[in-house]
Amino acid sequence: MANAEFGTVFFSEMTLASFDGEKWSDASFVPSDRLPMHPAAHVLHYASTCFEGMKAFRANDGAINVFRIDDHIRRMQNSARSLYLPVPDAAQLKSMIIDVLKKFQDQVPVFPGSAYIRPTLIGTDPAIGRAAAPTRTALLYILVSPVGDYFAADAKMRVLLDTDNQRCAPHFGNVKSGGNYASALGLIQKAKEKYNTAQVIFAPNGDVQETGAANCLLINDTEILTKPLNSEFLPGVTRDSLLKAGAKLGYKVTERNISADELMEWIKTGEVALSGTAAVLAPVGEIVYKDETYAVNGGKEPVNAKRLRKYLNDVQQGLETDSFNWVTKI
Repeated sequence: MANAEFGTVFFSEMTLASFDGEKWSDASFVPSDRLPMHPAAHVLHYASTCFEGMKAFRANDGAINVFRIDDHIRRMQNSARSLYLPVPDAAQLKSMIIDVLKKFQDQVPVFPGSAYIRPTLIGTDPAIGRAAAPTRTALLYILVSPVGDYFAADAKMRVLLDTDNQRCAPHFGNVKSGGNYASALGLIQKAKEKYNTAQVIFAPNGDVQETGAANCLLINDTEILTKPLNSEFLPGVTRDSLLKAGAKLGYKVTERNISADELMEWIKTGEVALSGTAAVLAPVGEIVYKDETYAVNGGKEPVNAKRLRKYLNDVQQGLETDSFNWVTKI
């Protein structure tokens, strides 16, 4: 696993349930390297799919800690409703996640490793004539990948601040669906080719939103600043966790609109970091803006981002008191 690309190694089995147009089937264990799906399946032609990303950690006492499972389930249900997909039953979905983790709990790595959990919902109607109609049938499955760190704890990213483009359709950005990631991919690749950047902070018309795959937080010694939630970008569970953890640690938490010019002023003395399940909280070291490169906070160590990341990791491992009741032990 240590030498494998993040998310390319999987438990040998996953849990799967199907929706027949009226009800969900019982879940069962199936091999994790195949799906029973027709080539005309709705998902393959009309992108009727959503997913989640959450993690489970091996605690020092040997238990497996699943982080904010109920919040991820609620977000997946909201994504399904937006796509007019059959909405998973919360109790069944939770059971499917816990069952596969229990069966393969010996394969959950020790920290900084974890089990990355990918619940996925796809439309399966074998009908290519339903471009303007939702799928009637669906598959729900829980794929789990034992992973290491997505970014090293001391990594600093180089990103482009793009004030011309939007990550995805503004009415659909709060849905965790593959189409939203696909719509940003070309822009991210072009930025990488031109500026050698790892990501793009999208700020259409100067309104700072998020990157192609993570929320954006501005941090200094006293404050955490981020854009308030709306339909244009994903309501990150890690984002929410960091804001709550930051308040507990004494930071002032501010959610308001941020302009590109304000962000560039902020980095003269403050930090910028990207938050998400895989990345946790990844500091930005350099920002490319209007063809110029700027060091964040003069290149100093992102001490506040590291402090927040450590606190969250300690809660996930059971080393810090779980005062928010975020952890489900199995």
